[in-house]
Amino acid sequence: MAKYKFNTFGVMLDMSRNSVMNLPSLKDFMRLIKKMGYNCVFLYTEDTYEIDEPYFGYLRGRYSKAEMKEIDEFASSIGIEVIPCIQTLAHLKTYLRWCKVPGDCDDILLTDDSKTYELIDKMLASLSECFKTRRIHIGMDEAHMLGRGRHLDIHGYESSISVIKRHLTRVIELTKKYGYTPMLWSDMFFRSWNNGKYTIPKQTLPAEVIDAFNKEVIPVYWDYYNNNKQAYSDMMYNHSQLSDKTWFAGGVWGWGGLVPFNELSINNMIPAIDACREHKVKDVFITLWGDDGGECSHFAEIPGLYSIIEHAKGNTDEKKSREKFKRIFGLDYEDFLAIDIPNQLTEEKKIANPSKYMLYSDPFAGFLDYTVTFGMGQKYADYAKKLSEISKKSRKFGYIFKTEALLCSVLEIKYELGAKTREAYQSGNKEALATLLGDYTETVRRIKAFYKALAYAWHRDYKPNGFEVQQIRIGGLMQRIEGCRERLNMYIKGEIDKIEELEEEILPVYRNSIKGEPVYFNHVPKASSVNVTYF
Repeated sequence: MAKYKFNTFGVMLDMSRNSVMNLPSLKDFMRLIKKMGYNCVFLYTEDTYEIDEPYFGYLRGRYSKAEMKEIDEFASSIGIEVIPCIQTLAHLKTYLRWCKVPGDCDDILLTDDSKTYELIDKMLASLSECFKTRRIHIGMDEAHMLGRGRHLDIHGYESSISVIKRHLTRVIELTKKYGYTPMLWSDMFFRSWNNGKYTIPKQTLPAEVIDAFNKEVIPVYWDYYNNNKQAYSDMMYNHSQLSDKTWFAGGVWGWGGLVPFNELSINNMIPAIDACREHKVKDVFITLWGDDGGECSHFAEIPGLYSIIEHAKGNTDEKKSREKFKRIFGLDYEDFLAIDIPNQLTEEKKIANPSKYMLYSDPFAGFLDYTVTFGMGQKYADYAKKLSEISKKSRKFGYIFKTEALLCSVLEIKYELGAKTREAYQSGNKEALATLLGDYTETVRRIKAFYKALAYAWHRDYKPNGFEVQQIRIGGLMQRIEGCRERLNMYIKGEIDKIEELEEEILPVYRNSIKGEPVYFNHVPKASSVNVTYF
């Protein structure tokens, strides 16, 4: 492989989905990625950083100015640039809840309103004070309903591309005030004319889109979904019509629950890196998002990060690469990669996260039981044993494997519990139902052990803010399982004549769902119940 040198090769850390890394953990993480060869860290903070507005990041574990300065000084001392990665349009729901600035709709700021730009100025002023870099990521992605809420009421209908063009101009003027060179996610400049979709085949962009894109900002093309080079190559060509300075942002999937998808991510990112070489894209970073609660430890994503940058550096000698991995991390590469296995229930490597949704699936009204294949409980028992053995090999990372091992221990029973209950109930087999009562009790016992390990892992890596969400979820889960056991026992004893939820047939989860095949479902409230939830 021909050598190709990237200017920037960084990692973006999501600090906005409840899991804000504490300073010791963040410093440790930066040391490790520096050893791999990364030279940049993006701190993705929607409202989790201090500005001159007390409700911004209120009770969310935001970084104080003192903490941000300490982060920047430490990173600089080891040769890492810290680049703020913020939002100046959408993804600000947690701040908009306080009604301190006007919103358009959903999580979108109201453009063309003076209070919006006063807020953005405060953001930039605080970050400028705390970080030495003059590069900043201003976000602006996924503003799907831009201009269709309060903006529509005030100004009438206007195309989203027209609204974002004017807003971007004003934000860029503010970044100039602080000497910043801004970059932004590019998707809104594709969605507006592509029926809301982002990725498209190679083609000539509409003139009005090219005109709307301000040449003073750097576009960041993000894509974590493709495993073929052509898809990435086409989009890089399309971006070249917007700018000759385009960055690429890939990802290591850790946003589907506690368990990452390192292997799948590697398979997706290798062709992306090859396309970057082909199109002479010189700046890349790998995103580590934390959707739906930020459960996955960023340290669990090390195998993916390592393999991606090794490929980017052109290191093709697998034996030497694996030896280097062992020297840096103290574990064999294959052992560390086993962190992925709780989602691997089929031979096909696909994006499916049964280890998350089957933890929270309801024992009586579990619509996700449609994806269950009997016998997988034993596979989880085997996984629990394997992960527990690996946990003992590493003092540094053992807690991650232990937490997953205990999750698998829960799923050994919980994965099939609802399906077994429904099958026995609908066949009128009260003897089988009576046997299952012990499984309900044992599931709760194992969840308590899993919770204890999860609590330790969280407080080791993150600030305490946000862990209350995990406590509410797991506490509710245990109470529901105990409640189901009580009603099941009442039915067995004849105290009630039926269990309404178990009377119904389970339907396909999605239109194209195949019975017994795992899916991707990453939303705990919706996995827990089809009824209206408020947590």
